[in-house]
Amino acid sequence: MLNTLRKDLEKYLDDLWELNTYLYHHPELAYEEHLASKAHTDLLKKHGFQIQHAPLGLETAYVARFKGDKPGRSIGYLAEYDALPGIGHGCAHNLLGTTSLGAALLLKDYVEEFGGEVILYGTPGEEAGGAKVAFADNGLFDEVDVALCAHPSDGYYAPGRSMELVPLTFTFKGRTSHAASDPHKGINALDALLLTFNNINALREHLLPEARVHGIVKEGGLAANVVPERAVGEFYVRSMSAEYIGEVVEKVINCAKAGALATGCELVYEKGVIYRSMRNNAVLAERFRSILKEQGKQTLPPRESFGSLDMGNVSQVVPAIHPYFPITPDPIPAHSVEFRDASLTDYAREGMITTIVTLVKTAIDLNEEEGFYRAVVEEFQKK
Repeated sequence: MLNTLRKDLEKYLDDLWELNTYLYHHPELAYEEHLASKAHTDLLKKHGFQIQHAPLGLETAYVARFKGDKPGRSIGYLAEYDALPGIGHGCAHNLLGTTSLGAALLLKDYVEEFGGEVILYGTPGEEAGGAKVAFADNGLFDEVDVALCAHPSDGYYAPGRSMELVPLTFTFKGRTSHAASDPHKGINALDALLLTFNNINALREHLLPEARVHGIVKEGGLAANVVPERAVGEFYVRSMSAEYIGEVVEKVINCAKAGALATGCELVYEKGVIYRSMRNNAVLAERFRSILKEQGKQTLPPRESFGSLDMGNVSQVVPAIHPYFPITPDPIPAHSVEFRDASLTDYAREGMITTIVTLVKTAIDLNEEEGFYRAVVEEFQKK
């Protein structure tokens, strides 16, 4: 079966690699992925998928379906295709989306003959307020039995945990004045933001090691001789614990309130889209590992990662896994120029092929082995 799948995939490889390369050269930021979404859906239409454009009003999202004439499991794959500011596809979402799309094309051939359904979810914005959250909240994954997504990395890593993520934006409002002749008449919003950073740095000593707080200055003034009347900071609060993250968020907000109080500024804050922790399905993960082993690939233990995934929200509502596959043999960090460039190598192409075959074989096993599927469901319900 694995050899057959690999051979059947060959007819799609040129289109898939062309898609991957095109997205590499045309990176688009979160929710601006118009070229990527069109390139995905054009290829899917070419192979007989029914496309729903802009679900939930998200312009660069899509849902692509192919249903066989016979009954069977409904398998969901998830495609990402957003890039990062400044470095383009530094997280290799060009290849991630291509891999998921390739799995959908290959599974479609099986569904056409043996039954079932394959659904590919085009989910923009993973790097900033991911669409998977809205999809999960609005029941779009209720129609699939399992959800699968594999991320580029430097090895075949087993699925692991991820951190809860709460984005916070603090906006401080002060009053302008001449910074030299009349500074006493101004209220410095930038000082309030800088105090917030200092307060958070003092807080770090008293946080559990599992927590992460990091931020940037989005706005800090317009001219050095004008007291800034507006300053904006963006922060991410993360924790492995859903219970503990609420405590950390409250403390970080208090750090900002203290900065506003000290300077006399007005503070407005808002929470962004919350990423839930990943609940990898152990039964699915073990089958995925065993299929990789049949192909001579060793699965490494879960990465010691403290990142966050909007796939975590998906895993809260449907059995899901989020394994990793190699695009480089070297320990290159993601979100880097080097990792971006690795997505175009022959090594990455081979990783993509092996991963597509593994994703599809896992889906076929779910369709053909009732005991396997029942074990997946029981594992999900237990958690």
